[in-house]
Amino acid sequence: MYFKMVLACLAMLGLGQPAIARVEKTVVHSAAVEGNLEGNSADRTVFVILPDSYDKARNRRYPVVYFLHGFNSTAQDYAEGRDFDASLQASGAQVIIVVPDTMTKWGGSMYANSPTVGNFEDFIAGELVAWTDKHFRTIARREARGLAGHSMGGHGTFKLGMKHADVFSALYAMNPCCQIPRLASSVDPKLESYSVDQALAADWLSRGYFAISAAWAPNPGKPPFYADLAMNEGKVNELVIAKWAANAPIAMASQYLPMLRRMRGIGLDTGDTDFVRADYEQMHDTLTRFGIKHDGEIYVGDHGNRVQERFRTHVLPFFTKHLKGSAR
Repeated sequence: MYFKMVLACLAMLGLGQPAIARVEKTVVHSAAVEGNLEGNSADRTVFVILPDSYDKARNRRYPVVYFLHGFNSTAQDYAEGRDFDASLQASGAQVIIVVPDTMTKWGGSMYANSPTVGNFEDFIAGELVAWTDKHFRTIARREARGLAGHSMGGHGTFKLGMKHADVFSALYAMNPCCQIPRLASSVDPKLESYSVDQALAADWLSRGYFAISAAWAPNPGKPPFYADLAMNEGKVNELVIAKWAANAPIAMASQYLPMLRRMRGIGLDTGDTDFVRADYEQMHDTLTRFGIKHDGEIYVGDHGNRVQERFRTHVLPFFTKHLKGSAR
């Protein structure tokens, strides 16, 4: 915000306006999301943030960082609400940032493939990458593509990064949630009896229960949620708990070690008072146990109070270091 005020003052003084990072907001249609049972739109808002040299260096191609937003949030909350263009300008990173919106009925797609929610994994790792390479001057190789995200987006960063190491070559997860398998003891039994209206009016944590159920345990034959819930007639559905666990990156990691070792860089962080600190610590320990080189940090802060600052001072420099073609 301060950077934008300085530019405005320069313009008022007649001193001209230097080349700046700029934001393009558009809509990308996703065939992968079409036909989902929740009715989530297949037309997804996407923010593309271009570096300061993009409009002048017409022959230059750029690496791309795909950023995945958190639960109960939108792409706009990050791209505009956290001034990603100002961060890109201040960092000097010569990358394109792409922020897709994956808000859904329950607050977030979990970046999964699901007939209930829509195939958001395919949208991000397939359609969106192809669309970006077609419409912008990118370096269309995995060595020049990075994947980052915050909270739910940190979960998506590890899950999609492991499964699509042929697409992305560097990963950075900020305050990553959902790394640890959820236990049956975490389920609130009263949610089993909720109507759709009650679920929509519930607190964000309760809506998260319906979001992960729809994403990780979809069931087209079980309206109105079109998902298998973790409780069934007062008893824990162990198969659903197993499906949740199968989507936890810590549980997935040992199966994807060759993909993790292909990464040019892996980074993750969390605040010292963050409610997902245990997720960070167990993922850090898992990577360490298997000898996966990575950068990790616990900093002074909570789940969201330093995201904007650290995106500028840590995330963008990380990708400048690890992506091909990102130097000035």
